[in-house]
Amino acid sequence: MEDSRIVDLYLNRDEQAVACAQDRYGAYCEAIARRILGDRQDAEECVNAAWLAAWNSIPPQKPRDLKGYLAKLVRRISLDACRKRDAAKRGGGERAAALEELGDCLPGGETVEARMENRMLAESIQAFLNRLPETEKRVFLLRYWHLYGIGEIAEKTGFSQSKVASMLFRARIRLKNRMIKEGIL
Repeated sequence: MEDSRIVDLYLNRDEQAVACAQDRYGAYCEAIARRILGDRQDAEECVNAAWLAAWNSIPPQKPRDLKGYLAKLVRRISLDACRKRDAAKRGGGERAAALEELGDCLPGGETVEARMENRMLAESIQAFLNRLPETEKRVFLLRYWHLYGIGEIAEKTGFSQSKVASMLFRARIRLKNRMIKEGIL
């Protein structure tokens, strides 16, 4: 079933929407959650929570890109689950390392004002990504969206680990400079 039809089912509050979304994007969403969480059972729980989140948010939302919308929900829910789990055991790993690397480039805060500024931040990051050469953009997204390790990115791209690390370092510097120039940092 096409995405637009699935979204229409959600908008009409037809429970078949969830089943159709699961059929079409279940494996994709579970792969995202598994990559972040590293545990199949935790990933399944987060994906199930994402189906509920989609049900509760469509309507009023009407996503134009259902796959991206579901991926965003799964990723957010999975990262929240990681934060809770890591807070309990103070774990680390690739996810923590990737997020820490970006920490110097992005503003923090949980205030209402910060929430409103998130849209500007997202637009600025998207503009930054659009200006990157395709290979650098892919490496950046593999690291900071999909949370792959440096070695895994090197395997996927055919670059050496030092080249991947260097590309990421230079991209973070450019992103930080952009954030400073735009007054976000």
